[in-house]
Amino acid sequence: MMDASGFFLSYFAEYERLAFGSNVYPIIEKFAEVAINVRKSGKKMMFAGNGASASISEHGAVDFTKQGNVRSVTFHDPNLITCFANDFGYDHWLAKAIEHYGDDGDAVVLTSVSGESPSVVNAARYARSRGMYVIAFTGRKPDNTLAQCANLNFHVASDAYNIVENIHSIWMTTTVDYLIGKAVYETRAYQL
Repeated sequence: MMDASGFFLSYFAEYERLAFGSNVYPIIEKFAEVAINVRKSGKKMMFAGNGASASISEHGAVDFTKQGNVRSVTFHDPNLITCFANDFGYDHWLAKAIEHYGDDGDAVVLTSVSGESPSVVNAARYARSRGMYVIAFTGRKPDNTLAQCANLNFHVASDAYNIVENIHSIWMTTTVDYLIGKAVYETRAYQL
């Protein structure tokens, strides 16, 4: 087994190198601008991904809705997934969900470490064909298919799934806090 101290130093140095560079600042600013425009126009943001990316998407949708006052939804209800996957095929269920629930002027936030998940890539292609603004959170190769389909791409240049997924979550929630203008705020309307 590796020396714990060496592992931790190297592991956390990857977060420092990948997550916190000033190159991500304008991408976060642009995402916040899109969110503000969605809010002002009375539209919504739709978040989706597979596996852990679905969890990150759900977290983002809740925070943008509750903290950022940007109406946001996800499509990760088991009934919806299994129905649409059964009727349209798994590779197309998410595009069909956007087709059924999306309105002109909505934005779509899609997360995929590989950027090659067919269900997510097809959703991005469909959303772009409808004129929806697509924000992607990707990893691995910078020229992945999802990144190429997106208007805005948050890319983590790593093959380490946990590192990529955690950085996606950091960037998504940083955008919420930037939208609010602070990192510390009360999240409950009342005290128990």
